Amino acid sequence: MTNVPAHRPVFCPIVPPHLLESLARHEDPEVHVPARYTLELDAVHRTRRRIGAPVAVESAVAETVADRPNRTIYDAGHEQTLPGAKVRAEGAGPVKDQPVNHAYDGLGATFELYLKAYRRHSVDGRGLPLNASVHYGQGYNNAFWDGRQMVFGDGDGRIFQDFTGSVDVIGHELTHGVTQYSANLQYFGQSGALNESVSDVFGSIIKQYALGQTADQADWLIGADVLAPGIHGVALRSMKAPGTAYDDPALGKDPQPATMDGYVSTSQDNGGVHINSGIPNHAFYLVAATLGGHSWERAGQIWYDTLTGGRLASDADFADFARATAAAAHARYGDGEEHQAVLKAWSQVGVAASAALPRQAAPEGAPSSSQG
Repeated sequence: MTNVPAHRPVFCPIVPPHLLESLARHEDPEVHVPARYTLELDAVHRTRRRIGAPVAVESAVAETVADRPNRTIYDAGHEQTLPGAKVRAEGAGPVKDQPVNHAYDGLGATFELYLKAYRRHSVDGRGLPLNASVHYGQGYNNAFWDGRQMVFGDGDGRIFQDFTGSVDVIGHELTHGVTQYSANLQYFGQSGALNESVSDVFGSIIKQYALGQTADQADWLIGADVLAPGIHGVALRSMKAPGTAYDDPALGKDPQPATMDGYVSTSQDNGGVHINSGIPNHAFYLVAATLGGHSWERAGQIWYDTLTGGRLASDADFADFARATAAAAHARYGDGEEHQAVLKAWSQVGVAASAALPRQAAPEGAPSSSQG
């Protein structure tokens, strides 16, 4: 085990605060009590992220990194102390507790996609062990990556159900770790929306890879399996049609824009990171739909090259990211259909991608930026 460069604590949840705030105003205690509880816990984690000192995260590095994950699942026992009791280790068989098995399988599916598609060994590229805690809190309506591990709530059973049951949610959260160890996009404003979007992109890709789907077969939904029966909605977000994922009396209406015409300026949710992510999400969907086939191949490769290729400053905005994806497409594929698909997609969502090259990431050894 060796130490990798220090990063500040992070807190990247799948359910955005604007959605929980809507539930917290509901008159039914079965709805507003768990929502308020979740908001309180999330506020604690956000505060810890802001004031926490940088920490070096240990990474498992050997002469040859193994082409298999190193997973450990813990049971938090409905408490708030992490990680909890160890209940399943790498290579052990399934247990009776299905959330434990779902978490184990989802970590494995994410590891496999990054390894098979991009030759990346775990979220840090160096074989970082993948740890997760299930049954966090009492009716906790969220799942998050805290910079070191995954944490899953069980949901309240009324609005949300077990967060381990959606492989794209697991892929989304672990991809925050990939971003943490690569572009390290700041978790605020447009760079924060890009951070969220990249996680949605690869969360969807991981689900498509696990199901063997092509771009035209995929639903392009994030968190379709975490909404409880009876909710007027299909998922937390839609990459194909941002703003249409839900319209429910308790949840409200999906506020995501698909283009810059609907860009939301707000001080909430770190500058709207879960709202404005709909714009780069839609750009990726358009690229993948245009190129067809498997989204983890050409479209996903371009996004992966952009995230990990040193083309981005940590405070990159949408225009920086658009230009970086265009540069990555041209570098790998030349001025062919891949490059043209990227330019067209960003144009369709109202972001220029063909101007000057993006600002570059800080030189190797420069201080690391905080994710929010």
